[in-house]
Amino acid sequence: MTKTRFAALAAAVALASPALAADTYQFDKPHTNVGFQVRHIFTMVSGRFTDFSGTIEIDRANPEKSSVEFTIQAASIDTSDPRRDQHLRSADFFDVANHPTLTFKSTAIKPNGTNSFLVTGDLTMRGVTKQVSLPVTLLGEGKDPMGNDKIGFETGVTLNRTEFGLNWNRALEGGGTLLSDDVKIQIAVEANKAKPPAPAN
Repeated sequence: MTKTRFAALAAAVALASPALAADTYQFDKPHTNVGFQVRHIFTMVSGRFTDFSGTIEIDRANPEKSSVEFTIQAASIDTSDPRRDQHLRSADFFDVANHPTLTFKSTAIKPNGTNSFLVTGDLTMRGVTKQVSLPVTLLGEGKDPMGNDKIGFETGVTLNRTEFGLNWNRALEGGGTLLSDDVKIQIAVEANKAKPPAPAN
């Protein structure tokens, strides 16, 4: 093989390697939780979103080249109180008629210790995009009883809702406000490895 042909082959292999090294995982919705907590006067009230999707690309050779993105349907908010959920869908909060989704797309991933990563990306909520950093922990990976490849991650972060235009509140007679500005986000993801496409006949 001539040096020129060898160099061309080496370059082709180098370009193909990252794609071959990456594994694609899709969020397993029934086993994933996208939740939040916000203070209401004294206590923390919990809620969650029930309709979402997400994709994780894992480059095991170069973790910093991995990526994650997900989309949440804002109308799927559920706090176990239908009247409150309707208010949260209104223009006072998520304004789902005009901003039906919340999205996150990573821009950088850095290893941050054993099984830990700092995932930075663009979070868009109610039409406002802010850069946020999520501390992510790898919970483990393996096969389920049906032989499917699974992986698990979790993250938690506190966001100021007013930075995304969710400003509604009420002043209390004794001082303070009905709701806190800070919202605690907790996401626990179980994801399935995408199966390779079936060979063409």
